[in-house]
Amino acid sequence: MAKIIDGKKIAAKIRSEIAAGVQELKTKGITPGLAVVLVGDDPASRVYVSMKEKACHDTGIFSDEYKLGADASEAELLALIDKLNNDSRIHGILVQLPLPKQIDTDKVLEAISPSKDADGFHPYNVGRLSIGKPLFQPCTPYGVMQMFKEEGIDLNGKEVVVIGRSNIVGKPIAIMCLAENATVTLCHSRTHDLPAVVRRADIVIAAVGRPEMIKGDWIKEGAVVIDVGINRVDEKKLVGDVDFAAASERASAITPVPGGVGPMTITMLLYNTLESAKRTQIK
Repeated sequence: MAKIIDGKKIAAKIRSEIAAGVQELKTKGITPGLAVVLVGDDPASRVYVSMKEKACHDTGIFSDEYKLGADASEAELLALIDKLNNDSRIHGILVQLPLPKQIDTDKVLEAISPSKDADGFHPYNVGRLSIGKPLFQPCTPYGVMQMFKEEGIDLNGKEVVVIGRSNIVGKPIAIMCLAENATVTLCHSRTHDLPAVVRRADIVIAAVGRPEMIKGDWIKEGAVVIDVGINRVDEKKLVGDVDFAAASERASAITPVPGGVGPMTITMLLYNTLESAKRTQIK
């Protein structure tokens, strides 16, 4: 039976370290600040924003929330971002996605100052990540890498299969694993014989957004399975992209859903905000 990789426990450890870092900065007159922008009234987005606010409060980070109506214009949002870019109290800016259809998401993400891009989505930061000189790293894949570190999982020479090629998880996690000397295969909807590809993997990272798509018999005996997916089924039940019960019989270690990768995402957002605040000392 696989060892359960406890994301809540790892996140709690890192958050305690973040809280200590925040307190140290405060003694130097700097309070890390995160601005969270919510456009519209998407229920899931509201939940995420409230979780981020609580996490900021718990670690001592200053949190400023901005709510715009669902009919807000692109110009209105861009004006707000410009204001936050020039606000010395703010070290990290997060615009909650998805945005209403009248707003160009790419234009908004590119408007955020790369030095305050706590989500790590700005093309400048994506480019730095791709050449091995990251400034801010996307929070979910960064969280996965921290899980590997905390669990003592060495990627050097390992065969890693990533399922899903999104800009938010799939592509950046592939780059991060490559930087740790893994051999990486990035799979997607047009990959031929996906089960056969997954069966080669020493480490499987599932980030495709389809409930229990990855079957237990796809997992090589002793592989590590990281399930990034969060899918709601039967109204209330949450499941990942991996058939957890079946995969647990073959894997050496596996993340649960919920309680695996999820808690790490907000944790690394706080980490990025703290690191941004630290950099203001250098200027």
